[in-house]
Amino acid sequence: MAVDRSVIGKPTGAYRVRVERGPVSNFATALKDENPIYHDADAARAAGFRDIPAPPTFSFAVQYWGKFAEEQPEDPSGGVNPMHQVMAQLFSKGGLVLHGEEEFSYHRPIVVGDVLLGEGRVVDLYEKESKGKTMTFIVTETVWRDEKDGEPVVIERFNLIHRS
Repeated sequence: MAVDRSVIGKPTGAYRVRVERGPVSNFATALKDENPIYHDADAARAAGFRDIPAPPTFSFAVQYWGKFAEEQPEDPSGGVNPMHQVMAQLFSKGGLVLHGEEEFSYHRPIVVGDVLLGEGRVVDLYEKESKGKTMTFIVTETVWRDEKDGEPVVIERFNLIHRS
């Protein structure tokens, strides 16, 4: 059964987040990274950062720690994330939904004090056969930009897999 690839290119949402010290330090602690640059602004500046940097992969979690409802941009998806729709439809037929892979392309470090604007979209949807089962892959990409200059800070790609 071929998947409906018409969702490719559709937006998954838009976000505005503030990068704050507490969540950044807590994230580093959760990763068991006690490097002082993640906890002490003087250590971060001594290492060449403008402020405390966020550990790698922080952009994937920042929406849960720095997004405030009253500051959000208009949602280009109209509140209907096509990734969720595709996976819900597949999951309703049984099988497993797996977290595939994540990929991060950094243009500069995320640091405390940044205000980031994120825009997500579906970038691919395809199927593969494996051991007699169909695996459906949906790939989304979120581009996080610096609110001040509009330049990209990090681009994250996320892959979900449904296995029938």
